[in-house]
Amino acid sequence: MTMRPLLTLLRTAVSVGSSRAVCSEAGNKWIKPAGYDTGIKTYNSLSRQKEPLVLAKEGVATWQVSFSCPISVFFPFVCSSYVRFDILQRILTRVFGINITHVMVITDIDDKIIQRGLEENISPLVLARMYEEEFKKDMMALKVLPPAVYMRVTENIPQIVAFVERIISNGHAYATDQGDVYFDTQSIGSRYGKLVNFGNAAEAPGVKDKRDPRDFALWKASKPQEPYWESPWGRGRPGWHIECSTIASSVFGSQLDIHSGGIDLAFPHHENEIAQCEAYHKCDQWGNYFLHSGHLHLKGSSEKMSKSLKNYITIKDFLQSYTANEFRLFCLLTRYRSGIDYSNASMNEARSTLSTISTFIHNAQAYMQGHLQCQTLQEDLLWERLSLTQASVRTALADDFDTPKAVDTIMSLIYHGNCQLQPVTTADGTSRSPAVFGAMVSYIRDIMDILGVDLLDRKSYADSSSGVLHNVVEQLVHFRSEVRNFALSVEDKVPQDLQSSVQPHRKKPHADRVPLLKACDALRNNLVPLGVQIKDRGTNFTWEITQQQKETKDKKS
Repeated sequence: MTMRPLLTLLRTAVSVGSSRAVCSEAGNKWIKPAGYDTGIKTYNSLSRQKEPLVLAKEGVATWQVSFSCPISVFFPFVCSSYVRFDILQRILTRVFGINITHVMVITDIDDKIIQRGLEENISPLVLARMYEEEFKKDMMALKVLPPAVYMRVTENIPQIVAFVERIISNGHAYATDQGDVYFDTQSIGSRYGKLVNFGNAAEAPGVKDKRDPRDFALWKASKPQEPYWESPWGRGRPGWHIECSTIASSVFGSQLDIHSGGIDLAFPHHENEIAQCEAYHKCDQWGNYFLHSGHLHLKGSSEKMSKSLKNYITIKDFLQSYTANEFRLFCLLTRYRSGIDYSNASMNEARSTLSTISTFIHNAQAYMQGHLQCQTLQEDLLWERLSLTQASVRTALADDFDTPKAVDTIMSLIYHGNCQLQPVTTADGTSRSPAVFGAMVSYIRDIMDILGVDLLDRKSYADSSSGVLHNVVEQLVHFRSEVRNFALSVEDKVPQDLQSSVQPHRKKPHADRVPLLKACDALRNNLVPLGVQIKDRGTNFTWEITQQQKETKDKKS
Protein backbone atom coordinates (compact mmCIF):
# COMPACT_ATOMS: atom_id res chain seq x y z
CA MET A 1 0.00 0.00 0.00
CA THR A 2 1.39 3.41 -0.93
CA MET A 3 1.75 6.15 1.67
CA ARG A 4 -0.96 8.50 0.31
CA PRO A 5 -3.87 5.98 0.35
CA LEU A 6 -2.72 4.85 3.81
CA LEU A 7 -2.86 8.42 5.15
CA THR A 8 -6.32 8.81 3.65
CA LEU A 9 -7.41 5.59 5.33
CA LEU A 10 -6.07 6.75 8.69
CA ARG A 11 -7.84 10.10 8.46
CA THR A 12 -11.05 8.25 7.56
CA ALA A 13 -10.65 6.15 10.71
CA VAL A 14 -10.51 9.34 12.72
CA SER A 15 -13.61 10.83 11.07
CA VAL A 16 -15.74 7.75 11.72
CA GLY A 17 -14.59 7.82 15.31
CA SER A 18 -16.86 10.78 16.05
CA SER A 19 -19.63 8.34 16.92
CA ARG A 20 -17.58 6.35 19.38
CA ALA A 21 -17.51 6.69 23.16
CA VAL A 22 -14.17 5.18 24.02
CA CYS A 23 -13.55 6.88 27.37
CA SER A 24 -16.44 7.98 29.47
CA GLU A 25 -16.99 11.62 30.35
CA ALA A 26 -16.42 10.74 34.01
CA GLY A 27 -14.14 13.73 33.69
CA ASN A 28 -11.22 14.62 35.86
CA LYS A 29 -12.37 13.12 39.14
CA TRP A 30 -9.95 10.69 40.71
CA ILE A 31 -11.29 7.18 41.16
CA LYS A 32 -10.11 5.40 44.30
CA PRO A 33 -8.69 2.08 43.10
CA ALA A 34 -9.82 -1.26 44.44
CA GLY A 35 -7.20 -3.44 46.05
CA TYR A 36 -4.84 -3.51 49.02
CA ASP A 37 -4.88 -0.52 51.40
CA THR A 38 -1.33 -0.02 52.64
CA GLY A 39 -2.29 2.18 55.58
CA ILE A 40 -0.25 4.99 54.01
CA LYS A 41 -1.63 8.33 52.92
CA THR A 42 0.10 10.20 50.11
CA TYR A 43 -0.56 13.44 48.25
CA ASN A 44 -1.94 12.57 44.84
CA SER A 45 -1.61 15.20 42.12
CA LEU A 46 -4.67 13.73 40.43
CA SER A 47 -6.98 14.58 43.33
CA ARG A 48 -4.86 17.45 44.71
CA GLN A 49 -5.08 16.08 48.24
CA LYS A 50 -3.84 13.24 50.43
CA GLU A 51 -5.37 9.89 49.58
CA PRO A 52 -5.06 6.35 50.98
CA LEU A 53 -2.41 4.47 49.00
CA VAL A 54 -4.27 1.47 47.59
CA LEU A 55 -2.32 -1.00 45.44
CA ALA A 56 -3.71 -3.39 42.87
CA LYS A 57 -1.84 -6.32 44.45
CA GLU A 58 -1.04 -6.78 48.11
CA GLY A 59 2.60 -6.10 48.88
CA VAL A 60 3.48 -5.05 45.31
CA ALA A 61 3.68 -1.56 43.78
CA THR A 62 4.26 -0.81 40.10
CA TRP A 63 6.22 2.42 39.70
CA GLN A 64 7.40 4.28 36.62
CA VAL A 65 9.87 7.15 36.36
CA SER A 66 11.31 8.80 33.28
CA PHE A 67 14.79 10.06 32.50
CA SER A 68 15.57 12.27 29.53
CA CYS A 69 19.27 12.11 28.73
CA PRO A 70 20.38 15.74 29.28
CA ILE A 71 22.86 17.37 26.94
CA SER A 72 24.92 17.96 30.07
CA VAL A 73 24.80 16.07 33.34
CA PHE A 74 24.05 18.65 36.00
CA PHE A 75 23.28 18.86 39.67
CA PRO A 76 21.38 19.18 41.89
CA PHE A 77 18.12 20.05 40.08
CA VAL A 78 17.75 16.67 38.37
CA CYS A 79 19.42 14.62 41.08
CA SER A 80 17.41 15.99 44.00
CA SER A 81 14.22 14.54 42.49
CA TYR A 82 15.78 11.09 42.08
CA VAL A 83 17.21 11.12 45.62
CA ARG A 84 13.85 12.15 47.09
CA PHE A 85 11.93 9.41 45.28
CA ASP A 86 14.64 6.91 46.16
CA ILE A 87 13.90 7.77 49.80
CA LEU A 88 10.17 7.14 49.24
CA GLN A 89 10.82 3.79 47.59
CA ARG A 90 13.12 2.70 50.40
CA ILE A 91 10.43 3.62 52.94
CA LEU A 92 7.76 1.63 51.10
CA THR A 93 10.03 -1.38 50.76
CA ARG A 94 11.72 -1.58 54.15
CA VAL A 95 9.26 0.11 56.51
CA PHE A 96 5.97 -1.11 55.02
CA GLY A 97 7.11 -4.30 53.30
CA ILE A 98 6.01 -3.36 49.77
CA ASN A 99 7.96 -4.83 46.89
CA ILE A 100 8.40 -2.18 44.20
CA THR A 101 8.63 -3.00 40.51
CA HIS A 102 10.45 0.10 39.32
CA VAL A 103 10.97 0.78 35.61
CA MET A 104 12.93 3.75 34.31
CA VAL A 105 12.39 4.94 30.75
CA ILE A 106 15.50 6.40 29.11
CA THR A 107 14.60 9.02 26.50
CA ASP A 108 17.69 8.70 24.36
CA ILE A 109 16.45 10.60 21.32
CA ASP A 110 14.92 14.07 21.30
CA ASP A 111 15.41 17.53 19.77
CA LYS A 112 18.15 18.62 22.20
CA ILE A 113 20.20 15.45 21.80
CA ILE A 114 19.96 15.69 18.03
CA GLN A 115 21.02 19.34 18.06
CA ARG A 116 24.01 18.69 20.32
CA GLY A 117 25.04 15.74 18.18
CA LEU A 118 25.06 17.95 15.09
CA GLU A 119 27.06 20.63 16.92
CA GLU A 120 29.69 18.14 18.09
CA ASN A 121 29.64 16.04 14.91
CA ILE A 122 28.79 12.88 16.84
CA SER A 123 25.95 10.42 16.51
CA PRO A 124 23.03 11.48 18.75
CA LEU A 125 22.64 7.85 19.84
CA VAL A 126 26.29 7.63 20.88
CA LEU A 127 25.97 10.97 22.69
CA ALA A 128 22.88 9.72 24.54
CA ARG A 129 24.73 6.58 25.67
CA MET A 130 27.54 8.71 27.05
CA TYR A 131 25.17 10.83 29.13
CA GLU A 132 23.19 7.79 30.19
CA GLU A 133 26.32 6.22 31.65
CA GLU A 134 27.24 9.47 33.41
CA PHE A 135 23.76 9.58 34.89
CA LYS A 136 24.05 6.02 36.20
CA LYS A 137 27.44 6.80 37.77
CA ASP A 138 26.03 9.93 39.41
CA MET A 139 23.09 7.99 40.81
CA MET A 140 25.46 5.39 42.22
CA ALA A 141 27.59 8.13 43.81
CA LEU A 142 24.45 9.53 45.45
CA LYS A 143 23.42 6.04 46.65
CA VAL A 144 20.23 5.96 44.57
CA LEU A 145 19.07 2.38 44.07
CA PRO A 146 18.80 1.34 40.41
CA PRO A 147 15.42 0.37 38.92
CA ALA A 148 14.49 -3.20 38.12
CA VAL A 149 15.19 -2.38 34.48
CA TYR A 150 16.19 0.52 32.24
CA MET A 151 14.15 0.78 29.01
CA ARG A 152 15.55 2.88 26.15
CA VAL A 153 13.22 4.56 23.68
CA THR A 154 15.32 3.63 20.66
CA GLU A 155 15.06 -0.06 21.56
CA ASN A 156 11.25 0.07 21.60
CA ILE A 157 10.41 1.76 18.30
CA PRO A 158 8.22 -1.08 16.89
CA GLN A 159 6.17 -1.08 20.09
CA ILE A 160 5.79 2.70 19.91
CA VAL A 161 4.59 2.55 16.30
CA ALA A 162 2.03 -0.11 17.24
CA PHE A 163 0.90 2.00 20.21
CA VAL A 164 0.32 5.02 17.99
CA GLU A 165 -1.59 2.88 15.48
CA ARG A 166 -3.94 1.70 18.24
CA ILE A 167 -4.62 5.25 19.41
CA ILE A 168 -5.45 6.22 15.83
CA SER A 169 -7.76 3.23 15.39
CA ASN A 170 -9.50 4.14 18.66
CA GLY A 171 -10.26 7.54 17.18
CA HIS A 172 -7.96 9.68 19.31
CA ALA A 173 -5.17 10.69 16.90
CA TYR A 174 -4.70 11.78 13.31
CA ALA A 175 -1.89 11.82 10.76
CA THR A 176 -0.96 14.80 8.58
CA ASP A 177 0.17 14.99 4.98
CA GLN A 178 3.67 15.81 6.26
CA GLY A 179 3.94 12.48 8.08
CA ASP A 180 3.36 13.76 11.61
CA VAL A 181 0.84 12.17 13.97
CA TYR A 182 -0.94 14.25 16.62
CA PHE A 183 -3.10 13.31 19.56
CA ASP A 184 -6.62 14.70 19.20
CA THR A 185 -7.29 16.40 22.54
CA GLN A 186 -10.84 17.33 21.52
CA SER A 187 -11.66 13.62 21.26
CA ILE A 188 -11.46 13.18 25.03
CA GLY A 189 -13.27 16.38 25.93
CA SER A 190 -12.88 17.62 29.49
CA ARG A 191 -10.78 14.60 30.41
CA TYR A 192 -7.73 16.43 29.06
CA GLY A 193 -6.38 18.41 31.99
CA LYS A 194 -6.47 15.91 34.85
CA LEU A 195 -3.26 17.16 36.42
CA VAL A 196 -3.08 20.82 35.48
CA ASN A 197 -5.80 23.35 34.80
CA PHE A 198 -4.05 25.01 31.89
CA GLY A 199 -7.04 26.39 29.98
CA ASN A 200 -6.28 26.57 26.28
CA ALA A 201 -2.49 26.60 26.61
CA ALA A 202 -0.83 25.30 23.50
CA GLU A 203 2.13 22.96 23.43
CA ALA A 204 3.48 24.27 20.13
CA PRO A 205 1.53 27.25 18.76
CA GLY A 206 1.83 28.01 15.08
CA VAL A 207 1.67 24.44 13.74
CA LYS A 208 -0.89 24.67 10.95
CA ASP A 209 -1.67 20.97 10.72
CA LYS A 210 -2.99 20.79 14.27
CA ARG A 211 -6.74 20.63 14.74
CA ASP A 212 -6.40 22.14 18.22
CA PRO A 213 -3.45 24.12 19.58
CA ARG A 214 -3.31 21.69 22.56
CA ASP A 215 -2.78 18.67 20.30
CA PHE A 216 0.68 17.13 20.75
CA ALA A 217 2.94 14.99 18.61
CA LEU A 218 2.91 11.22 18.86
CA TRP A 219 5.18 10.78 15.84
CA LYS A 220 7.42 13.38 14.18
CA ALA A 221 8.35 13.27 10.51
CA SER A 222 12.10 13.16 10.02
CA LYS A 223 14.11 16.20 9.02
CA PRO A 224 17.44 16.27 7.15
CA GLN A 225 20.38 14.91 9.18
CA GLU A 226 18.10 13.49 11.88
CA PRO A 227 17.91 9.82 12.92
CA TYR A 228 14.75 8.14 11.72
CA TRP A 229 12.81 4.91 11.75
CA GLU A 230 10.32 3.55 9.24
CA SER A 231 6.61 3.79 10.08
CA PRO A 232 3.21 3.66 8.33
CA TRP A 233 3.39 7.47 8.17
CA GLY A 234 6.86 7.61 6.67
CA ARG A 235 10.29 8.04 8.17
CA GLY A 236 10.33 9.72 11.55
CA ARG A 237 10.83 9.33 15.28
CA PRO A 238 8.62 9.25 18.40
CA GLY A 239 7.24 12.34 20.06
CA TRP A 240 8.43 13.12 23.56
CA HIS A 241 5.52 11.69 25.57
CA ILE A 242 4.58 8.55 23.67
CA GLU A 243 7.63 6.50 24.65
CA CYS A 244 6.80 6.49 28.37
CA SER A 245 3.21 5.47 27.74
CA THR A 246 4.26 2.68 25.40
CA ILE A 247 6.95 1.22 27.62
CA ALA A 248 4.89 1.47 30.80
CA SER A 249 2.01 -0.31 29.07
CA SER A 250 4.30 -3.00 27.69
CA VAL A 251 5.58 -3.76 31.19
CA PHE A 252 2.61 -3.05 33.48
CA GLY A 253 -0.39 -3.35 31.17
CA SER A 254 -3.46 -1.15 31.51
CA GLN A 255 -2.91 -0.07 35.12
CA LEU A 256 -0.05 1.64 36.91
CA ASP A 257 0.09 2.20 40.67
CA ILE A 258 2.55 5.10 40.90
CA HIS A 259 4.11 7.55 38.46
CA SER A 260 6.62 10.10 39.75
CA GLY A 261 8.75 13.02 38.63
CA GLY A 262 9.56 16.65 39.26
CA ILE A 263 6.64 19.07 39.35
CA ASP A 264 7.86 20.52 36.04
CA LEU A 265 6.87 17.22 34.37
CA ALA A 266 3.22 17.43 35.44
CA PHE A 267 2.47 19.39 32.28
CA PRO A 268 2.83 18.65 29.50
CA HIS A 269 4.62 15.32 29.96
CA HIS A 270 2.52 13.49 32.54
CA GLU A 271 -0.71 15.09 31.36
CA ASN A 272 -0.09 13.80 27.86
CA GLU A 273 0.94 10.37 29.10
CA ILE A 274 -2.40 10.06 30.86
CA ALA A 275 -4.31 11.07 27.72
CA GLN A 276 -2.40 8.61 25.53
CA CYS A 277 -2.70 5.63 27.86
CA GLU A 278 -6.38 6.09 28.61
CA ALA A 279 -7.08 6.47 24.89
CA TYR A 280 -5.05 3.33 24.12
CA HIS A 281 -6.48 1.15 26.89
CA LYS A 282 -10.01 2.58 26.66
CA CYS A 283 -10.04 3.16 30.40
CA ASP A 284 -11.09 5.94 32.76
CA GLN A 285 -7.96 5.89 34.93
CA TRP A 286 -4.56 4.55 33.89
CA GLY A 287 -2.22 5.81 36.61
CA ASN A 288 -3.69 5.75 40.11
CA TYR A 289 -1.17 8.01 41.87
CA PHE A 290 1.03 10.79 40.51
CA LEU A 291 3.71 11.97 42.94
CA HIS A 292 5.60 15.16 42.14
CA SER A 293 8.66 16.54 43.89
CA GLY A 294 9.17 20.27 44.41
CA HIS A 295 11.77 22.36 42.62
CA LEU A 296 15.20 22.93 44.05
CA HIS A 297 15.99 26.65 44.21
CA LEU A 298 19.05 28.67 44.95
CA LYS A 299 18.28 30.28 48.30
CA GLY A 300 17.02 33.82 47.81
CA SER A 301 15.96 33.10 44.24
CA SER A 302 12.58 31.99 42.94
CA GLU A 303 14.25 30.30 39.96
CA LYS A 304 14.73 26.56 39.91
CA MET A 305 18.22 25.19 39.39
CA SER A 306 18.66 24.08 35.79
CA LYS A 307 21.11 24.07 32.92
CA SER A 308 19.08 26.56 30.90
CA LEU A 309 19.37 29.14 33.69
CA LYS A 310 23.09 28.42 34.11
CA ASN A 311 22.81 28.26 37.90
CA TYR A 312 23.85 24.67 38.44
CA ILE A 313 26.90 22.69 39.53
CA THR A 314 27.92 19.20 38.48
CA ILE A 315 27.90 16.10 40.65
CA LYS A 316 31.69 15.98 40.50
CA ASP A 317 31.98 19.57 41.73
CA PHE A 318 29.39 19.05 44.43
CA LEU A 319 31.04 15.96 45.87
CA GLN A 320 34.26 17.90 46.31
CA SER A 321 32.52 19.92 49.02
CA TYR A 322 29.83 17.65 50.45
CA THR A 323 29.16 13.94 50.80
CA ALA A 324 26.31 11.85 49.44
CA ASN A 325 25.14 11.28 53.03
CA GLU A 326 25.02 15.03 53.65
CA PHE A 327 23.00 15.69 50.50
CA ARG A 328 20.55 12.96 51.43
CA LEU A 329 20.15 14.50 54.91
CA PHE A 330 19.56 17.81 53.15
CA CYS A 331 16.70 16.18 51.19
CA LEU A 332 15.31 14.44 54.28
CA LEU A 333 14.95 17.74 56.14
CA THR A 334 12.18 18.92 53.76
CA ARG A 335 8.97 17.30 52.49
CA TYR A 336 9.54 15.64 49.13
CA ARG A 337 6.82 17.66 47.40
CA SER A 338 7.94 21.01 48.81
CA GLY A 339 10.34 23.40 47.16
CA ILE A 340 13.79 23.16 48.61
CA ASP A 341 16.33 25.99 49.07
CA TYR A 342 19.90 25.07 48.24
CA SER A 343 22.69 27.04 49.90
CA ASN A 344 25.90 26.46 51.83
CA ALA A 345 23.98 27.24 55.03
CA SER A 346 21.33 24.59 54.33
CA MET A 347 23.99 22.04 53.42
CA ASN A 348 25.91 22.86 56.60
CA GLU A 349 22.74 22.28 58.59
CA ALA A 350 22.53 18.81 57.07
CA ARG A 351 26.22 18.24 57.84
CA SER A 352 25.70 19.33 61.45
CA THR A 353 22.72 16.98 61.84
CA LEU A 354 24.72 14.07 60.47
CA SER A 355 27.61 14.93 62.80
CA THR A 356 25.28 14.97 65.83
CA ILE A 357 23.99 11.51 64.93
CA SER A 358 27.49 10.09 64.39
CA THR A 359 28.82 11.62 67.62
CA PHE A 360 25.97 10.15 69.66
CA ILE A 361 26.58 6.68 68.22
CA HIS A 362 30.29 7.00 68.94
CA ASN A 363 29.71 8.10 72.54
CA ALA A 364 27.09 5.41 73.11
CA GLN A 365 29.55 2.79 71.92
CA ALA A 366 32.24 4.23 74.18
CA TYR A 367 29.85 3.91 77.13
CA MET A 368 29.01 0.32 76.19
CA GLN A 369 32.73 -0.52 75.96
CA GLY A 370 33.40 1.00 79.36
CA HIS A 371 35.52 3.83 77.97
CA LEU A 372 32.98 6.45 79.05
CA GLN A 373 31.97 6.63 82.71
CA CYS A 374 28.59 8.15 83.57
CA GLN A 375 26.29 8.42 86.56
CA THR A 376 23.53 5.83 86.98
CA LEU A 377 21.16 6.09 84.01
CA GLN A 378 17.39 6.46 84.00
CA GLU A 379 17.18 3.27 81.95
CA ASP A 380 13.38 2.91 81.98
CA LEU A 381 13.02 6.41 80.58
CA LEU A 382 15.34 5.61 77.66
CA TRP A 383 13.52 2.36 76.84
CA GLU A 384 10.23 4.26 76.83
CA ARG A 385 11.70 6.99 74.60
CA LEU A 386 12.99 4.41 72.15
CA SER A 387 9.60 2.70 71.90
CA LEU A 388 7.81 6.02 71.37
CA THR A 389 10.36 7.03 68.73
CA GLN A 390 9.87 3.83 66.74
CA ALA A 391 6.09 4.28 66.70
CA SER A 392 6.25 8.02 65.94
CA VAL A 393 8.68 7.58 63.04
CA ARG A 394 6.46 4.96 61.44
CA THR A 395 3.41 7.21 61.87
CA ALA A 396 5.25 10.16 60.30
CA LEU A 397 6.39 8.11 57.31
CA ALA A 398 2.84 6.79 56.78
CA ASP A 399 1.65 10.40 56.55
CA ASP A 400 2.80 11.30 53.03
CA PHE A 401 6.37 10.24 53.83
CA ASP A 402 6.95 13.04 56.34
CA THR A 403 10.73 12.69 56.63
CA PRO A 404 11.33 16.05 58.41
CA LYS A 405 9.08 14.93 61.26
CA ALA A 406 10.73 11.51 61.33
CA VAL A 407 14.20 13.06 61.54
CA ASP A 408 13.06 15.45 64.28
CA THR A 409 11.78 12.47 66.26
CA ILE A 410 15.10 10.65 65.88
CA MET A 411 17.02 13.76 66.94
CA SER A 412 14.81 14.03 70.03
CA LEU A 413 15.76 10.47 70.97
CA ILE A 414 19.43 11.37 70.54
CA TYR A 415 18.96 14.47 72.71
CA HIS A 416 17.54 12.40 75.57
CA GLY A 417 20.34 9.88 75.15
CA ASN A 418 22.98 12.62 75.28
CA CYS A 419 21.41 14.03 78.46
CA GLN A 420 22.33 10.78 80.20
CA LEU A 421 25.72 10.33 78.57
CA GLN A 422 27.34 13.01 80.72
CA PRO A 423 30.89 11.87 81.57
CA VAL A 424 32.15 11.81 85.16
CA THR A 425 35.71 11.41 86.41
CA THR A 426 34.86 8.53 88.73
CA ALA A 427 31.76 6.37 88.74
CA ASP A 428 32.39 4.21 91.79
CA GLY A 429 29.30 2.32 92.90
CA THR A 430 27.14 3.33 89.92
CA SER A 431 25.32 0.66 87.95
CA ARG A 432 25.71 0.52 84.19
CA SER A 433 22.99 0.06 81.54
CA PRO A 434 24.71 -0.63 78.22
CA ALA A 435 21.86 -2.66 76.68
CA VAL A 436 19.51 0.28 76.19
CA PHE A 437 22.20 2.24 74.33
CA GLY A 438 22.89 -0.81 72.19
CA ALA A 439 19.21 -0.89 71.23
CA MET A 440 19.19 2.85 70.49
CA VAL A 441 22.30 2.63 68.30
CA SER A 442 20.89 -0.35 66.38
CA TYR A 443 17.58 1.40 65.73
CA ILE A 444 19.17 4.70 64.63
CA ARG A 445 21.54 2.89 62.30
CA ASP A 446 18.73 0.79 60.84
CA ILE A 447 16.29 3.64 60.23
CA MET A 448 18.99 5.85 58.71
CA ASP A 449 20.09 2.96 56.49
CA ILE A 450 16.47 2.54 55.39
CA LEU A 451 16.48 6.21 54.38
CA GLY A 452 19.74 5.70 52.48
CA VAL A 453 22.18 7.28 54.97
CA ASP A 454 25.06 4.87 55.53
CA LEU A 455 26.31 5.54 59.07
CA LEU A 456 28.48 2.43 58.93
CA ASP A 457 30.36 3.82 55.93
CA ARG A 458 30.59 0.35 54.39
CA LYS A 459 32.43 1.69 51.35
CA SER A 460 35.39 2.76 53.45
CA TYR A 461 35.48 -0.44 55.45
CA ALA A 462 35.43 -2.45 52.23
CA ASP A 463 38.53 -0.57 51.12
CA SER A 464 41.62 -2.43 52.36
CA SER A 465 43.62 0.80 52.66
CA SER A 466 40.93 2.24 54.95
CA GLY A 467 41.17 -0.84 57.13
CA VAL A 468 44.93 -0.39 57.42
CA LEU A 469 44.46 3.29 58.30
CA HIS A 470 41.98 2.37 61.02
CA ASN A 471 44.40 -0.12 62.60
CA VAL A 472 47.35 2.27 62.43
CA VAL A 473 45.36 5.06 64.10
CA GLU A 474 44.14 2.67 66.78
CA GLN A 475 47.71 1.68 67.67
CA LEU A 476 48.76 5.34 67.70
CA VAL A 477 46.01 6.50 70.07
CA HIS A 478 46.58 3.55 72.42
CA PHE A 479 50.28 4.38 72.60
CA ARG A 480 49.40 8.02 73.28
CA SER A 481 47.04 6.91 76.05
CA GLU A 482 49.75 4.90 77.78
CA VAL A 483 52.15 7.84 77.61
CA ARG A 484 49.48 10.23 78.91
CA ASN A 485 48.48 8.00 81.81
CA PHE A 486 52.14 7.59 82.76
CA ALA A 487 52.56 11.38 82.67
CA LEU A 488 49.44 11.86 84.81
CA SER A 489 50.65 9.54 87.55
CA VAL A 490 51.47 11.38 90.81
CA GLU A 491 53.74 10.87 93.79
CA ASP A 492 52.28 8.49 96.34
CA LYS A 493 53.84 10.25 99.34
CA VAL A 494 52.45 13.51 100.67
CA PRO A 495 54.76 15.91 102.59
CA GLN A 496 54.38 15.65 106.42
CA ASP A 497 53.65 19.35 106.89
CA LEU A 498 50.76 19.14 104.44
CA GLN A 499 49.07 16.17 106.12
CA SER A 500 47.78 18.41 108.92
CA SER A 501 46.77 21.23 106.61
CA VAL A 502 43.09 22.17 106.40
CA GLN A 503 43.27 22.49 102.62
CA PRO A 504 43.37 19.12 100.82
CA HIS A 505 46.50 18.48 98.86
CA ARG A 506 46.02 18.84 95.09
CA LYS A 507 47.95 16.07 93.42
CA LYS A 508 50.13 17.09 90.52
CA PRO A 509 52.06 15.03 88.00
CA HIS A 510 55.82 14.89 88.25
CA ALA A 511 57.36 18.07 86.88
CA ASP A 512 59.59 16.16 84.50
CA ARG A 513 56.50 14.52 82.92
CA VAL A 514 54.71 17.76 82.03
CA PRO A 515 56.38 17.90 78.58
CA LEU A 516 54.90 14.46 77.88
CA LEU A 517 51.41 15.78 78.66
CA LYS A 518 51.96 18.77 76.39
CA ALA A 519 53.15 16.48 73.60
CA CYS A 520 50.04 14.30 74.00
CA ASP A 521 47.79 17.37 73.82
CA ALA A 522 49.65 18.64 70.76
CA LEU A 523 49.25 15.28 69.00
CA ARG A 524 45.52 15.25 69.76
CA ASN A 525 45.07 18.78 68.40
CA ASN A 526 47.20 18.15 65.31
CA LEU A 527 45.21 15.04 64.36
CA VAL A 528 41.88 16.92 64.28
CA PRO A 529 42.39 18.62 60.88
CA LEU A 530 43.61 15.27 59.54
CA GLY A 531 40.26 13.70 60.41
CA VAL A 532 41.15 11.90 63.66
CA GLN A 533 39.30 13.04 66.78
CA ILE A 534 40.48 11.96 70.23
CA LYS A 535 38.49 12.77 73.35
CA ASP A 536 40.23 12.35 76.71
CA ARG A 537 37.93 11.27 79.52
CA GLY A 538 40.05 11.14 82.67
CA THR A 539 42.40 8.20 82.22
CA ASN A 540 40.14 6.81 79.50
CA PHE A 541 39.61 8.04 75.94
CA THR A 542 37.52 7.65 72.81
CA TRP A 543 38.52 8.26 69.22
CA GLU A 544 37.06 8.25 65.70
CA ILE A 545 37.98 8.91 62.10
CA THR A 546 35.51 11.57 60.99
CA GLN A 547 33.21 10.91 58.01
CA GLN A 548 34.35 14.04 56.17
CA GLN A 549 37.99 12.97 56.22
CA LYS A 550 37.19 9.50 54.92
CA GLU A 551 35.15 10.92 52.05
CA THR A 552 37.97 13.34 51.21
CA LYS A 553 40.47 10.51 51.18
CA ASP A 554 38.26 8.51 48.83
CA LYS A 555 38.04 11.45 46.40
CA LYS A 556 41.80 12.01 46.32
CA SER A 557 42.48 8.35 45.69
